[in-house]
Amino acid sequence: MTAELAAYNDELFAYLMFDYLRHSPLLQRTRLLLSFDPKATIKPYRLILRGPPDLLAAIADISVVELPGGGSAPVWKLMDISRVDAIEQQTRLFLSAYNLPVRLKLEDLSHRALASYLRRFIQFKSAIDPRIRLKLEPVPAPLSSEAAQSLAGDIITVAEFFSLPLDLFLGIGAMENNYMDIRGDLEHSIWKRRPAPDDVVLERRRGRVRVLNDSAGVWQITRETLRYAHSLVQADERDYTLLPEHLRPGRDFNVNEVSPRLLTTYAGALLRDLLNQFDGDVTLAVSAYNGGPGRPNLRYGVGVHTAAAHARRVLEQAAVLNGESVVRMTWLRPP
Repeated sequence: MTAELAAYNDELFAYLMFDYLRHSPLLQRTRLLLSFDPKATIKPYRLILRGPPDLLAAIADISVVELPGGGSAPVWKLMDISRVDAIEQQTRLFLSAYNLPVRLKLEDLSHRALASYLRRFIQFKSAIDPRIRLKLEPVPAPLSSEAAQSLAGDIITVAEFFSLPLDLFLGIGAMENNYMDIRGDLEHSIWKRRPAPDDVVLERRRGRVRVLNDSAGVWQITRETLRYAHSLVQADERDYTLLPEHLRPGRDFNVNEVSPRLLTTYAGALLRDLLNQFDGDVTLAVSAYNGGPGRPNLRYGVGVHTAAAHARRVLEQAAVLNGESVVRMTWLRPP
């Protein structure tokens, strides 16, 4: 007994989903396989779940598996053992190819190649977001290929402009919102002596005001932190005309009218400022992105480093194949 869980057009994205799912505790008695169907004109890459030999056990085990991000129901099928063995061999081929020794570091990849690999990684991370799997309202939608491509280009451009470690910048994006544009901290507020013109005032008491301080977008920057980031940009001596127009902050500023793509520039400015404050100590800098310079959140910093290491591994291993499809690499095939 087998079940087709999903089908994809993109090989790297298919492998990322395969690699993520195969470590699921729900697959203890089943085996996840990655197959390529040369006869398929669309979505030739298939995730196939192979059940245990006992038919009833196979049905029970396969029925509890759910694909991250939703999608269509699994397609059940009794498959000839020779066909399953052939798919097992294909799976070993993919595993071998995507675990070859790294030849180029992340920093050595071209902008074009890096953006291509990063687009798939960003799209993959958004698809496995636990809020989608658990259907937590409002349920976010995974990024489209076009949205992921735009964000990938913006992240690379901003990281280069501010001389940021790209993997750590990616780690922050993964930790904060898995690269999705969703508001956060909706109930968070702060007390101030007087409100700014673009503040949302919630309460007034004894000459002070309580204002909304929710977080915005991919980078989850609070309204007050966003004002600080804008002040950093205005005092910065870098030539912002080198950035594309959509990433270039203007002098006029309204916290309610900052575009989602411009937030990437502000996030880059914040991380650059934190790296400067901590004399290049990346652990304290990324920890302070969440807890602030006065109380860096070291647990958050560990999470960023873990996410950064994952991003680096995926991108560098994808680069080994140089954009070539595994199924066309005859030199990788077993004899």
